[in-house]
Amino acid sequence: AQQTWPKEAKKWANLDVHVQALTGLDSLKLDQFNRNGGKGFFTTNYEQIPNIVRLFDPWPFRTIILDESTRCAGFRTRQGTKRMQILAKVAWLPQVQRLIQLTGTPAPNGLKNLWGQLWFLDKGQRLGKTYNAFTSRWFAPSWDGYGVVPFKHSQGEIQDLIADLCITIDPRDYMEVDEPIETVIEVELPHEARKLYREMERAMFFELSADGADIEVEAFGAASRINKCLQIANGFVYHGDERNWAPLHEAKLDALESIVEEAGGMPLLVSYQFKTDLLMLKKRFPKGMTLDEVTEDEWNAGKVPLLFAHPASAGHGLNLQWGSNILVDYSSGWNLEYDDQIVERIGPMRQFQAGLDRAVYRYRLVAVNTVDEMVAERRQTKASVQDILLAAMKRYKPRS
Repeated sequence: AQQTWPKEAKKWANLDVHVQALTGLDSLKLDQFNRNGGKGFFTTNYEQIPNIVRLFDPWPFRTIILDESTRCAGFRTRQGTKRMQILAKVAWLPQVQRLIQLTGTPAPNGLKNLWGQLWFLDKGQRLGKTYNAFTSRWFAPSWDGYGVVPFKHSQGEIQDLIADLCITIDPRDYMEVDEPIETVIEVELPHEARKLYREMERAMFFELSADGADIEVEAFGAASRINKCLQIANGFVYHGDERNWAPLHEAKLDALESIVEEAGGMPLLVSYQFKTDLLMLKKRFPKGMTLDEVTEDEWNAGKVPLLFAHPASAGHGLNLQWGSNILVDYSSGWNLEYDDQIVERIGPMRQFQAGLDRAVYRYRLVAVNTVDEMVAERRQTKASVQDILLAAMKRYKPRS
């Protein structure tokens, strides 16, 4: 809201459109709003919604546009996030003539994502007045007791019901836009790390020596074991809490270094999952920087050789396409929306819009015979995380 949209607005100068960011609200900005007579476009972020609604009373806006509308997916009529509850209070005021949602990933984690978004468009007329009504009609309890799964007929019925409210515009229908060229880089764990990995699979416990001390590492359940396995695949393991960790190997760092060399000086966008991933990355690649340490303009000017980004912080609103056309997924994450969104920061459509005639390359570092491969399966099948956790414990049977 504060950086991306104002920059984009400069491209619309010929349209005489006024765009003002309403972030960090203060009396000065309210005075500017009043002087402009409330005319034009006003951008803000979701975190500012409570302040916006509190300060603008009565509500002056006739149109509300919700970009990246999956942020509304968690809305519930009687619970859910505070921001969405407050937004719901103004969304259906008589003076609001139009509410528009924009997203490239309406249901990244399945049909469950749709109800909250659709409520803001029809107040529950199509998919049910409440989330419980929605799930009762189109979902059954999962076989393992965790969550729900859609009936076979659910997707078709839901699509038919919401068709009159939704428009899909695929750039590929109007222009030649290639898919990212995706390559899986298989990483073999060193012998000692593989032994620890197998111990975690088998016994949910192992001991190791680090910095002259004997350390015990234990997982307290299936989900904890999966996370420990992901950590080992990346090259470290937490013990006690996230402040304490032990390095195990640098196989993924070596693989990334090879990609850096092959890129021949082209900057790379590198995604990571754990805080310790970032610590290890910055130690191996000291010239690499995070989004907190560098501006978007510096990255796009080619001044940053490596940009380290967590998908949750780089998923929405950033225009990074001028800086590079190469993304490396150093570690694997469960969230499908974040996975889709981070590549879009430099994706083919962004390259096209910037007038850059170049392919987009995505490299995924996957530790062989580890839970990394299960995360890859989730991307392909969109299975629930719970299903993946249970299947992982069956598939990766203890090895002697």
